[in-house]
Amino acid sequence: MKELKEFLKNDPEKEDTVCFEVADPPCKRIRLENTGEGPDDLNQNGVLKPIPLVNEENTALESSAVKVCNVCLGILQEFCEVDFVKKVCQKVKSADYQFTSFVFSVSLPPQLSVRERAAWLLVKQETGKLGLFLAKDDIVQLKEAYKWIIHPQLSEELGVPADGKSLFEVSVVFAHPETDEECHFLATACPDCFKPAKNKQSVFTRMAVIKALEKIKEEDFCKHFPCPPSSPKNFCVALEIQCNNGAVFVAGRYNKYSRNLPQTPWIIDGERKLESSVEELISEHLMAEFKADSFNFSSSGREDVDVRTLGNGRPFAIELVNPRRIHFTAEEMKGLQQTINNSSDKIQVRDLQLVTREAIGHMKEGEEEKTKTYSALVWTDKAIQKEDVAFLDDLKELKLDQKTPLRVLHRRPLAVRHRIIHTMKSEYIDEHHFRLHLKTQAGTYIKEFVHGDFGRTKPNIGSLLNRTADILELDVESVDVDWPPTLDN
Repeated sequence: MKELKEFLKNDPEKEDTVCFEVADPPCKRIRLENTGEGPDDLNQNGVLKPIPLVNEENTALESSAVKVCNVCLGILQEFCEVDFVKKVCQKVKSADYQFTSFVFSVSLPPQLSVRERAAWLLVKQETGKLGLFLAKDDIVQLKEAYKWIIHPQLSEELGVPADGKSLFEVSVVFAHPETDEECHFLATACPDCFKPAKNKQSVFTRMAVIKALEKIKEEDFCKHFPCPPSSPKNFCVALEIQCNNGAVFVAGRYNKYSRNLPQTPWIIDGERKLESSVEELISEHLMAEFKADSFNFSSSGREDVDVRTLGNGRPFAIELVNPRRIHFTAEEMKGLQQTINNSSDKIQVRDLQLVTREAIGHMKEGEEEKTKTYSALVWTDKAIQKEDVAFLDDLKELKLDQKTPLRVLHRRPLAVRHRIIHTMKSEYIDEHHFRLHLKTQAGTYIKEFVHGDFGRTKPNIGSLLNRTADILELDVESVDVDWPPTLDN
């Protein structure tokens, strides 16, 4: 700030002369004050040699050689240097990610925004004395300045371009414990800006502080915070250097051949009921190949644990979170599909492919308007003849009222759902058994349509036949969703 004041007092006519006498721009890390060190302590630009950033316990080291900048808290002094850039790139390379570009994000201590505001108010005051007007938009934010400096260095070291739309993110989190409490006066001045949140360790987030700074009056700010800010003893510390790849999405169709396999892990009261699931049999291989941290499974509907899914299978999609590997050829995806199919006789997958996040929406579009085809093995208490069930073939667009089934009432809200049985075709087996083929609106509870669920589904097969009916087996024969695209498997 002292240098800025002296510069502003200089004769404006000398300004151009001063600028052109400098052969090269000064080093980014400047010596703020003459502390009396000898020539051996300076580099070729007349700047003090770097000092260690953090000790083994990752705590800030007090600087006796260089005065810490009272605005950036050392960000532009120590963390723009080649050594720190190499440290970041070493972390990136050791994480073994596949990427062709990167986006750099930086998390700065919220109190830096307070110090930036104090510096701006001082400069605004000084320029005002010269008859000049300085707006907030005229000031380059510290975060942006840091990115301008660091981006080219990271790009050169990593060998890929920086791209704001890249899915691969390199992030650095800075902290400055010494000045953590400098934001606290804002909570008194603007209490509405600082509200506790479950997922936040502190109410003094950067966004909350910025919001408060926009509300507080300049005169009130200056009463509580010095302009210029006081000089700290310690530099910022880099708490974390992290990498994260955007999610990759894999889609396909699965067949389920077991009547003892749930779609997702079956856990009741913390106890696992069955050893595996469709979701796990597919995802374990994808997780291993994509080297992802976690996954999210979704599908076009779901079948019960004792229901098979046949025909072309049920569409599914898996979101792979933070994958290290993201590039797969069509042949490699075909090989991965074969690996999944060879690992179990309970499921098979087809049309396995990489898709976009947006494409997954096709799986859910108009879900209730889609149709599904089923095959049910039905038992009746009273003896039946072929002609007793033949009339079912003539029923078209049969409208049902289905109260939430008792078996799912613990996880679904109580409601009456209107569903349609488009067509039925009966196949007589013997006096107490027949097979019923149904084409229905998606979301129809087939088991309840057969046995009635104590009158909660009307009409039902039991009421139509005027006898007690129950379902012994159920298969899903087709899910009429035209997604994902069929591949030449």
